[in-house]
Parts: sequence; C-alpha cells; structure tokens
Amino acid sequence: MSKTFRPWDVDQVWLLPPSVQDLVPSGHVAHFVRDTVRTGLDLSRIMDVYDEARGFPPYHPGMMVALLLYAYSQGIYSSRKIARGCEERLDFAAVTGMQRPDFRTISEFRRRHLAALSGLFRQVLALCREAGLVKLGHVALDGTKIKANAGINKAMSYGRMKAAEPGLAAEVQRWLAQAAQTDKVEDRQIGASRRGDEMPEWMANKEKRLEKIRTAKAALEYEAKAKAASKPDDDGSGDGGKSQPGRKSRPVTAGPSDKAQRNFTDPDSRVMPTKNGFIQGYNAQAAVDGDHQIIVAHTLTNSPSDQAQLAPLLDAIKANLGKNPDEASADAGYCSQANLRTLIRRRIKGYVATGRQKHGTKAATTKRKLKSGTLIARMSTKLKRAGYRSRYRLRKQIVEPVFGQIKQARGFRQFLLRSIDKVKAEWAMICIAHNLAKLAAAR
Repeated sequence: MSKTFRPWDVDQVWLLPPSVQDLVPSGHVAHFVRDTVRTGLDLSRIMDVYDEARGFPPYHPGMMVALLLYAYSQGIYSSRKIARGCEERLDFAAVTGMQRPDFRTISEFRRRHLAALSGLFRQVLALCREAGLVKLGHVALDGTKIKANAGINKAMSYGRMKAAEPGLAAEVQRWLAQAAQTDKVEDRQIGASRRGDEMPEWMANKEKRLEKIRTAKAALEYEAKAKAASKPDDDGSGDGGKSQPGRKSRPVTAGPSDKAQRNFTDPDSRVMPTKNGFIQGYNAQAAVDGDHQIIVAHTLTNSPSDQAQLAPLLDAIKANLGKNPDEASADAGYCSQANLRTLIRRRIKGYVATGRQKHGTKAATTKRKLKSGTLIARMSTKLKRAGYRSRYRLRKQIVEPVFGQIKQARGFRQFLLRSIDKVKAEWAMICIAHNLAKLAAAR
C-alpha cells in the first residue's frame, strides 16, 4: 500500500481572502512592530505634512514608518531590498497589509521624513521605560567606527591638493587652447549647420575634478582659520588646564596641515582608525542602560576621538529621560580631567579607564605619568583598588554586545546616506530598531 501525502495543488484558488493576521504566527515581531507604530507612536510630525487633498492617495505614512522600522529591525536597510521583501516575504506583507510600495517610494519617504523618523527615538525609549526595561542604574558609554557611503580612495590630503592643483589647472588650460584650435578646424570640416565646439568628455572630467579639488581645498583652509581664531580647548590632561609633563602643545596655525584630508564623495566623513586598519567613516556613539541593553542616548561625530562625546551623551540621557544615571562607565578614550569633573558635577559615580586593560590583569595600564592628586590619578587608584570587583567590568557586557548585535547580527556595517546630518538621522533609526527589537523580546 503506497503512502498517502497531503495534497499539493499550487493552482488552488482561495475561496476567501486571507487576513494579514494569519500570514505569520500571532506572536511574531512583525505584528508587534506594526501595532506599536499604529497605537504607541505619535506620527503627527509626518502626518501633518500631507495637507494637500488633491492628487492620487499615497501610501499611509503609518504603514511606511512600520515598514522601515521593521525592515531595520531585521537587518534590511536598502530600499530595493525592502521593496523586494514586500513582494516575497509574508512577514513584510503582515506589516504592510499586503501592499507593495516600490523602492523609489520607500527611498523618497525616508528622505522626506528623515528628521521626523529619527525623532521617534525618544518615543520608543519612553515605551521601553514604561515596560520596565530602563532603570538608569548603570549606563555604559562607547563608540564604534562605521563606514561611510564613500571610498577611502576618494579622499585627498591638503598637501596632495596643493601639488595637484597647479598641474591640473595648466593641463586644463592646454586642453582649452587645443579645443579652441580644434573648433576652427571642425567648423571648416563640419560646416556652419552643426556645432563643433562641444567640450570633450575627457576634458569635462578633468575640469570637474579640478573644481572638486579647489572646493575641498577651500573648505580645509576655512576650517583651519576657524580653529586658529577660536581659543584652544583644554586638553584635559591636568588640573587647571596644565599639560602633561614633557608634552609640548601643538601650535595652532591659520592654515591646514598637509595631512588634513577631504573626501570628494562624502566631504563630512573622515578617515578613522580601527583595529583592522583605516576606514572612511563616522564615529557612532551610544549610551546603553545596564538592565536590558536599551540604548538611552546616541550621538554621532566625524572625529575619531571619543573624548568630546561624554558630555553630549550625558546631556542626551537627561533630555530623553529627565534624570541622570546613578553610575556611568567608559573606556580610556573618554578619560580626561574635564570629563571626570563633569561626572562629579552631575553627581554620577564614574568608572572611566585611565589606560588600556590587558586580558588577565586586574587594572588598566597607562604609559603616561599621572600627577598625584589629579582626578585621573584618583580614578586610576579607584579602579586598581577594586580590581576584579570594580563596577568598570560591567562596561564590556553592557555596551559592546549592543554594537555586536547591530553590526554582526543585523549586519549594519556601512551607512547608506551621505553628509553628517543625514547620517546622524540614520544612526538614530538604527538605535530605534535596536530598542524595538529589545522591547519585542521582552513581551
């Protein structure tokens, strides 16, 4: 007797249309994100933009917001891949109600409402707080370098700009003279009814590159003049702004150094050092609550240094949640006299490494000499005295796994947008998606 199988009839027509609730299991995160956007978020900043009654009805803004946030929570960021998901994946269909916006619509919606979308971070954080996921007992701060939407080979140093500009300008002038002579010959050969003065493509490209070099060169010079005109900041190495023994402060000049670089594709991005080499990118910052790894504040900068980001992160925590955390930990990149004074002034128990800690050791080691009695020396003593019991040990298990989830589990390793303002908003959306995923997992 042969085995009986369940019928497999791909041509079978459904008598009744399916419900989106039946496409995926009832506890699926797609339902959670969709319902959270529908009932838990205030989308008035986006909805109020649509004040024109005429024209073909657009997709509902709430559906588009839910689609973007769900796609980001699933590690899908490209508008083309999101549109493909609307066509091929049942979980996406459950979010959109089986609607299929194309990639241009998705991309344009994100571009048009980028600021409002990033502003949803505070609302999602409030939902996490209501669910009991945010305690502000111990908050860990850290930054991670993320690639920009620009190649490092598209960057040029100021020294190379100065060397390349005269030669390129002379070459363009020679080609212009050659083109003028060619025009006369072509006028005689082609006749008056046709144009013979079109600029060759090879010459236009050279002129465009010369224009980019001059624009980037002027921007670097402007930044250097502005830096020279402003008062030098305290380097934070000693009390009262005193520098470390034996260290000479660098003179501030009105001109950029020859090593200063500018990228032609995304001028706001910078060359960033990482453990795997150098990248063209940005420095994304996050403050993470210790209880459930909820991101409670975020910033982004094009400076590779973390030191200037401690105060902005603490400001953002206070603005988002109305209070300071009880404790804060950070690695040696944030260590400075000014930052330690900030923690004391805000009555936050600080645990900031004063140097790099090797595996298997009880305390961080530092090459610089610490002046006795300074805040940095006292912090070093505090961490050494506690040893393995120091609260600083919590930092690695709080904030570093969050970057691992974002970059490894959800595959976000490069920004899609260009310019620092747009990239800041994109980082905010990444943080929103992370918090939504944590909120969904805690149901």
